[in-house]
Amino acid sequence: MAVVRTSGAGGRVQEALRLLFTVRSAPLAVDLALVLTRVALAWIFIYYGSQKLFGAFNGGGIHGTTLYFSNVAHLHPGGFFAVLGGLIEFGGGIAVAVGFCARLAGLALFGDMVMAMITVTWSTGIASIASPPGYQVNLALAVLALVVVLLGAGRFSVDGLIAQRIGAVDTVPH
Repeated sequence: MAVVRTSGAGGRVQEALRLLFTVRSAPLAVDLALVLTRVALAWIFIYYGSQKLFGAFNGGGIHGTTLYFSNVAHLHPGGFFAVLGGLIEFGGGIAVAVGFCARLAGLALFGDMVMAMITVTWSTGIASIASPPGYQVNLALAVLALVVVLLGAGRFSVDGLIAQRIGAVDTVPH
């Protein structure tokens, strides 16, 4: 893909859009693998985000998550981090599912998992049976989120549709 450099604010916006929505041509198997990765990540993060925000799936809701973040994760103010974590997980999960701004959503989800490891699970090791659990799930989810950051959402996504519309499809053979 050739990036046309133009001066002024319009050129910077166009370059930012190309950076955000560029989709690289890839074999069908790669695009299908990205769909499966996105769906799995979305399922997990929407589940956990809805626990934090709405108390769904026997979750603590905002109040319970606030207490957990304050007392266990030592994040203050707990309410702010409860809402932030819930929005990142729920909203990021939806964004990854449909492949809209998938790179940004993946980056936010990666950061969410790094924070979970730092604040809660790192001290117990990779596969602890004690409470809190080990960081193996956080690590796996962080790496899968990085796959979305590095490869994008693929052609079967909203990002792919936008890339076609703005001419940001990279057709360089790989």
